[in-house]
Amino acid sequence: MTEQKRTVSIHVPVLTRVEGEGALDLRIENGEIVELRLRIFEPPRFFEKFLEGHSYTEIPDMVARICGICPVAYQATAAQALEKLFGVELNPWAQAMRRVFYCGEWIQSHSLHIHLLAAPDFFGCNSVIELARIAPDEVRRGLRIQALGNELMELFGARSVHPVGIRVGGFHHAPALSQISAIRDKLRAALPEAEALIRWAASIPVPQDNQAFVSVAMHHASDYAIERGQIVTSDGLNIEADAFDTHFAEHHEPFSTALFSTYQQQPYLVGPLARLNLNHDRLPERVKTLLAETGLTLPSRNLFHSLTARAVEILLALHEALRLLEGYRVPDTPWVPVTPRAGVATGCTEAPRGLLWHRYEMDADGCVVNARIVPPTSQNQGRIEEDLRLSLLNLGLDQPDDALRLHCEQVIRNYDPCISCATHFLRMKVERG
Repeated sequence: MTEQKRTVSIHVPVLTRVEGEGALDLRIENGEIVELRLRIFEPPRFFEKFLEGHSYTEIPDMVARICGICPVAYQATAAQALEKLFGVELNPWAQAMRRVFYCGEWIQSHSLHIHLLAAPDFFGCNSVIELARIAPDEVRRGLRIQALGNELMELFGARSVHPVGIRVGGFHHAPALSQISAIRDKLRAALPEAEALIRWAASIPVPQDNQAFVSVAMHHASDYAIERGQIVTSDGLNIEADAFDTHFAEHHEPFSTALFSTYQQQPYLVGPLARLNLNHDRLPERVKTLLAETGLTLPSRNLFHSLTARAVEILLALHEALRLLEGYRVPDTPWVPVTPRAGVATGCTEAPRGLLWHRYEMDADGCVVNARIVPPTSQNQGRIEEDLRLSLLNLGLDQPDDALRLHCEQVIRNYDPCISCATHFLRMKVERG
């Protein structure tokens, strides 16, 4: 009997449990993948164009609106870029509190992704509501940690969603000693919970799917890079932010409204696993010890270890926030004066989802002439497609359609792509030949 040829077309018109609206097209013919496209179809938002003509004083608050999950990343990157161009040297208080502010965002974003978006996949659940029925204590713990991150963001930003605390030159306001004392107590109380989260995340069975890829992240001489450092890669590149364009390129694909990024004409990885691969020697000793106990070997080539990497970065952020808030004092002024000048400003920080790069061309009055922003998701989009192709081959293309679809969704969600905010349900259409 001649073996029946199998053609499968899987269309996921709206991905769920990701930040925004995207889709997946997969077509398999005679045991080979002939089409695989991660489509970002949301209309362009034109934020870079909106910024033109606006004063530097407005930019941090405007770019915060790009993302409701990681607004601090956009604010901090914009402010850093403009401060470098204007020759502004932050006072030590502002430099330290920028990092604390950013830690709050890492805590809330990572906890949201672990518990509400990614973990349900590994337990066969469709949502965190289903996960809460079988792991109620773990979900409650995750929500407490997320709430603490939001509280830390609100402390410095006046609100946790689209905060307004950062200004070019520092902060608009300094929290009172009583507020800092209260948040320190909460951060200390959260440490054992974050340690338990690492153990839980590392114990979750994930697919064993090793792949070859280049990790790209920031690296700092002494600290685990968050808000400052140089851009490094796992194959030896080490550059300043203003050289990003020389080594990384963007291009357009007709099926996506997001640009694809490449390094040496190949996709690359940004995000928590890339950071951990390149910076694990910068972790605090207690975090290193706990990570060693999990048995996770670094650098890792299994993208599903991103779940544990996010848990590790939550504990790191708690330790960093506590360290920097010890001995806190209210400064004479939370900001330093700024004198604008014409030129090109570039800045780079580590958003929860990965490397975030900004470039601004400014005129002599401090107004934006041209802006360009490269977010983590566009950098990861090519890597996601490559991961899908390789992991599907590893899984086996002869698997049932439902298994293929669920695996694809799991792979995509593992990257925590931030497209915007989505509330749709997933629909799938299968065509067989």
